[in-house]
Amino acid sequence: MTILVIALIAVGVAWLIRQRNAAQARELEDAKSEARRWVERLGGQVLNLVGTNEAAKQALADAAERYNAAGSQMEQVRSPAQARHVIETAHEGLYYVRAARTAMGMDPGPELPPLPGQQRAGAVSEEREVEVEGHRYSASPVPSGRNQHYYPGGVIAGRPVPQGWYSEPWWKPALVAGAWGVGSALLFSAMFSGMAGVAYADGFSDGAAFADDAQGDVGADMGEDPGGFDGGGLDGGFDAGGFDGGFDF
Repeated sequence: MTILVIALIAVGVAWLIRQRNAAQARELEDAKSEARRWVERLGGQVLNLVGTNEAAKQALADAAERYNAAGSQMEQVRSPAQARHVIETAHEGLYYVRAARTAMGMDPGPELPPLPGQQRAGAVSEEREVEVEGHRYSASPVPSGRNQHYYPGGVIAGRPVPQGWYSEPWWKPALVAGAWGVGSALLFSAMFSGMAGVAYADGFSDGAAFADDAQGDVGADMGEDPGGFDGGGLDGGFDAGGFDGGFDF
Protein backbone atom coordinates (compact mmCIF):
# COMPACT_ATOMS: atom_id res chain seq x y z
CA MET A 1 0.00 0.00 0.00
CA THR A 2 2.80 2.42 0.88
CA ILE A 3 4.53 1.73 -2.42
CA LEU A 4 1.28 2.32 -4.30
CA VAL A 5 0.73 5.68 -2.54
CA ILE A 6 4.27 6.79 -3.34
CA ALA A 7 3.82 5.76 -6.97
CA LEU A 8 0.55 7.69 -7.23
CA ILE A 9 2.19 10.79 -5.73
CA ALA A 10 5.07 10.52 -8.19
CA VAL A 11 2.65 10.23 -11.11
CA GLY A 12 0.68 13.21 -9.84
CA VAL A 13 3.80 15.37 -9.48
CA ALA A 14 4.96 14.41 -12.98
CA TRP A 15 1.56 15.31 -14.40
CA LEU A 16 1.56 18.69 -12.66
CA ILE A 17 5.04 19.47 -13.97
CA ARG A 18 4.00 18.61 -17.52
CA GLN A 19 0.91 20.77 -17.22
CA ARG A 20 2.91 23.69 -15.90
CA ASN A 21 5.52 23.38 -18.64
CA ALA A 22 2.80 23.19 -21.29
CA ALA A 23 1.09 26.28 -19.88
CA GLN A 24 4.39 28.20 -19.84
CA ALA A 25 5.09 27.17 -23.42
CA ARG A 26 1.64 28.38 -24.51
CA GLU A 27 2.13 31.67 -22.67
CA LEU A 28 5.50 32.21 -24.36
CA GLU A 29 4.12 31.43 -27.81
CA ASP A 30 1.19 33.78 -27.27
CA ALA A 31 3.57 36.54 -26.12
CA LYS A 32 5.88 36.00 -29.10
CA SER A 33 2.91 36.06 -31.47
CA GLU A 34 1.74 39.39 -30.04
CA ALA A 35 5.27 40.80 -30.27
CA ARG A 36 5.61 39.71 -33.91
CA ARG A 37 2.28 41.38 -34.70
CA TRP A 38 3.51 44.74 -33.42
CA VAL A 39 6.90 44.41 -35.12
CA GLU A 40 5.19 43.61 -38.42
CA ARG A 41 2.87 46.57 -38.02
CA LEU A 42 5.87 48.84 -37.46
CA GLY A 43 7.68 47.34 -40.43
CA GLY A 44 4.72 47.95 -42.71
CA GLN A 45 4.69 51.64 -41.79
CA VAL A 46 8.46 52.07 -42.10
CA LEU A 47 8.61 50.39 -45.50
CA ASN A 48 5.62 52.21 -47.00
CA LEU A 49 6.13 55.80 -45.82
CA VAL A 50 8.49 58.31 -47.43
CA GLY A 51 9.27 61.57 -45.66
CA THR A 52 8.42 64.75 -47.54
CA ASN A 53 10.26 67.14 -45.21
CA GLU A 54 13.28 66.98 -42.93
CA ALA A 55 11.31 66.47 -39.70
CA ALA A 56 9.39 63.56 -41.19
CA LYS A 57 12.54 62.02 -42.66
CA GLN A 58 14.29 62.16 -39.28
CA ALA A 59 11.30 60.65 -37.48
CA LEU A 60 11.07 57.83 -40.02
CA ALA A 61 14.81 57.17 -39.67
CA ASP A 62 14.30 56.83 -35.91
CA ALA A 63 11.32 54.55 -36.52
CA ALA A 64 13.47 52.36 -38.81
CA GLU A 65 16.11 52.10 -36.09
CA ARG A 66 13.46 50.96 -33.65
CA TYR A 67 12.22 48.42 -36.19
CA ASN A 68 15.72 46.99 -36.57
CA ALA A 69 16.16 46.92 -32.79
CA ALA A 70 12.83 45.15 -32.28
CA GLY A 71 13.78 42.55 -34.88
CA SER A 72 17.08 41.92 -33.11
CA GLN A 73 15.33 41.64 -29.76
CA MET A 74 12.72 39.27 -31.23
CA GLU A 75 15.42 36.77 -32.11
CA GLN A 76 16.50 36.64 -28.45
CA VAL A 77 13.07 36.23 -26.83
CA ARG A 78 13.07 33.39 -24.31
CA SER A 79 10.38 34.60 -21.89
CA PRO A 80 7.09 36.54 -21.92
CA ALA A 81 8.84 39.45 -20.18
CA GLN A 82 11.30 39.74 -23.06
CA ALA A 83 8.44 39.60 -25.55
CA ARG A 84 6.78 42.50 -23.75
CA HIS A 85 9.95 44.55 -24.15
CA VAL A 86 9.93 43.84 -27.88
CA ILE A 87 6.39 45.19 -27.95
CA GLU A 88 7.51 48.33 -26.12
CA THR A 89 10.28 48.85 -28.68
CA ALA A 90 7.78 48.48 -31.51
CA HIS A 91 5.42 50.89 -29.76
CA GLU A 92 8.17 53.50 -29.60
CA GLY A 93 8.87 53.04 -33.29
CA LEU A 94 5.19 53.57 -34.03
CA TYR A 95 5.27 56.81 -32.04
CA TYR A 96 8.00 58.00 -34.39
CA VAL A 97 5.80 56.97 -37.32
CA ARG A 98 2.92 59.01 -35.88
CA ALA A 99 5.28 61.97 -35.51
CA ALA A 100 6.39 61.63 -39.13
CA ARG A 101 2.80 61.47 -40.35
CA THR A 102 1.94 64.55 -38.28
CA ALA A 103 4.94 66.41 -39.71
CA MET A 104 3.64 65.65 -43.21
CA GLY A 105 0.11 66.82 -42.39
CA MET A 106 -1.31 63.29 -42.50
CA ASP A 107 -3.69 61.56 -40.13
CA PRO A 108 -1.37 60.20 -37.41
CA GLY A 109 -3.37 56.98 -37.19
CA PRO A 110 -4.82 55.14 -34.17
CA GLU A 111 -3.74 55.92 -30.65
CA LEU A 112 -0.97 53.79 -29.16
CA PRO A 113 -0.46 52.36 -25.67
CA PRO A 114 1.60 54.73 -23.48
CA LEU A 115 5.33 54.12 -23.20
CA PRO A 116 6.96 53.50 -19.79
CA GLY A 117 7.34 56.85 -18.00
CA GLN A 118 5.83 58.78 -20.91
CA GLN A 119 2.73 60.16 -19.25
CA ARG A 120 4.53 61.21 -16.10
CA ALA A 121 7.38 62.83 -18.05
CA GLY A 122 4.82 65.04 -19.78
CA ALA A 123 5.07 66.89 -23.08
CA VAL A 124 6.52 70.15 -24.35
CA SER A 125 3.65 72.64 -24.25
CA GLU A 126 5.22 75.83 -25.63
CA GLU A 127 7.99 77.11 -27.87
CA ARG A 128 11.19 77.63 -25.92
CA GLU A 129 14.78 78.53 -26.82
CA VAL A 130 17.55 78.62 -24.22
CA GLU A 131 21.32 79.01 -24.08
CA VAL A 132 23.28 76.68 -21.81
CA GLU A 133 27.06 76.87 -21.54
CA GLY A 134 27.29 78.81 -24.78
CA HIS A 135 25.09 76.43 -26.78
CA ARG A 136 21.54 77.16 -27.92
CA TYR A 137 18.77 74.60 -27.63
CA SER A 138 15.12 74.86 -28.56
CA ALA A 139 11.96 72.81 -28.06
CA SER A 140 8.46 72.92 -29.50
CA PRO A 141 5.22 70.93 -29.31
CA VAL A 142 5.16 70.81 -33.14
CA PRO A 143 7.87 70.28 -35.77
CA SER A 144 9.51 73.28 -37.39
CA GLY A 145 12.49 74.13 -39.52
CA ARG A 146 14.62 74.34 -36.38
CA ASN A 147 12.98 71.63 -34.28
CA GLN A 148 13.20 68.47 -36.38
CA HIS A 149 14.13 65.83 -33.78
CA TYR A 150 11.21 64.10 -32.12
CA TYR A 151 11.20 62.24 -28.82
CA PRO A 152 8.04 60.40 -27.68
CA GLY A 153 8.71 60.99 -23.98
CA GLY A 154 10.09 58.73 -21.28
CA VAL A 155 12.90 58.24 -18.81
CA ILE A 156 16.54 58.21 -19.95
CA ALA A 157 19.38 57.51 -17.52
CA GLY A 158 17.09 58.22 -14.57
CA ARG A 159 15.66 61.52 -15.82
CA PRO A 160 12.34 62.20 -17.62
CA VAL A 161 12.54 63.71 -21.09
CA PRO A 162 9.21 65.22 -22.18
CA GLN A 163 7.54 64.36 -25.46
CA GLY A 164 8.17 66.97 -28.11
CA TRP A 165 10.24 68.27 -31.03
CA TYR A 166 13.77 69.49 -30.36
CA SER A 167 16.52 71.31 -32.23
CA GLU A 168 18.86 68.39 -31.63
CA PRO A 169 18.75 64.99 -29.89
CA TRP A 170 20.62 66.18 -26.80
CA TRP A 171 19.40 63.14 -24.80
CA LYS A 172 21.31 60.60 -26.91
CA PRO A 173 24.70 60.92 -25.14
CA ALA A 174 22.97 60.10 -21.84
CA LEU A 175 21.29 57.12 -23.46
CA VAL A 176 24.60 55.75 -24.72
CA ALA A 177 26.64 56.54 -21.61
CA GLY A 178 23.89 55.68 -19.11
CA ALA A 179 24.41 58.99 -17.27
CA TRP A 180 23.86 62.69 -17.83
CA GLY A 181 26.72 65.17 -18.11
CA VAL A 182 27.54 67.79 -15.49
CA GLY A 183 25.52 70.47 -17.30
CA SER A 184 22.31 68.47 -17.45
CA ALA A 185 20.76 70.19 -14.41
CA LEU A 186 21.24 73.58 -16.09
CA LEU A 187 19.80 72.31 -19.36
CA PHE A 188 16.70 70.79 -17.79
CA SER A 189 16.06 73.81 -15.57
CA ALA A 190 16.51 76.30 -18.39
CA MET A 191 14.51 74.31 -20.91
CA PHE A 192 11.57 73.13 -18.82
CA SER A 193 11.20 75.16 -15.62
CA GLY A 194 7.81 76.86 -15.52
CA MET A 195 6.55 74.92 -18.56
CA ALA A 196 3.11 73.46 -17.95
CA GLY A 197 2.69 69.75 -18.43
CA VAL A 198 6.28 68.56 -17.93
CA ALA A 199 7.99 66.84 -15.02
CA TYR A 200 10.41 69.75 -14.55
CA ALA A 201 7.79 72.51 -14.42
CA ASP A 202 8.82 73.33 -10.84
CA GLY A 203 12.54 72.96 -11.36
CA PHE A 204 15.22 70.33 -11.83
CA SER A 205 15.15 69.04 -8.26
CA ASP A 206 11.44 68.25 -8.45
CA GLY A 207 11.92 66.55 -11.80
CA ALA A 208 14.83 64.55 -10.45
CA ALA A 209 12.73 63.44 -7.48
CA PHE A 210 10.01 62.35 -9.89
CA ALA A 211 12.54 60.37 -11.92
CA ASP A 212 13.90 58.63 -8.85
CA ASP A 213 10.36 57.53 -7.96
CA ALA A 214 9.74 56.42 -11.54
CA GLN A 215 12.96 54.43 -11.58
CA GLY A 216 11.85 52.68 -8.41
CA ASP A 217 8.57 51.80 -10.06
CA VAL A 218 10.35 50.47 -13.15
CA GLY A 219 12.77 48.51 -11.00
CA ALA A 220 9.85 46.84 -9.28
CA ASP A 221 8.26 46.05 -12.63
CA MET A 222 11.52 44.55 -13.85
CA GLY A 223 11.62 42.09 -10.97
CA GLU A 224 10.84 39.32 -13.43
CA ASP A 225 13.72 37.18 -14.60
CA PRO A 226 14.77 38.68 -17.94
CA GLY A 227 16.11 35.35 -19.13
CA GLY A 228 19.62 36.56 -19.86
CA PHE A 229 18.85 39.11 -22.56
CA ASP A 230 21.88 40.79 -24.11
CA GLY A 231 21.86 44.28 -22.64
CA GLY A 232 23.52 45.96 -25.59
CA GLY A 233 24.07 49.12 -23.50
CA LEU A 234 20.39 49.93 -23.10
CA ASP A 235 18.72 50.33 -19.72
CA GLY A 236 16.08 47.86 -20.81
CA GLY A 237 18.35 44.82 -20.96
CA PHE A 238 18.28 44.37 -24.73
CA ASP A 239 20.61 44.19 -27.65
CA ALA A 240 19.71 47.49 -29.26
CA GLY A 241 20.73 46.46 -32.76
CA GLY A 242 22.92 49.54 -33.11
CA PHE A 243 20.15 51.96 -32.17
CA ASP A 244 21.13 55.13 -30.32
CA GLY A 245 17.67 56.58 -30.14
CA GLY A 246 16.15 56.25 -26.72
CA PHE A 247 13.88 53.91 -24.79
CA ASP A 248 14.35 53.40 -21.12
CA PHE A 249 12.74 50.24 -19.76
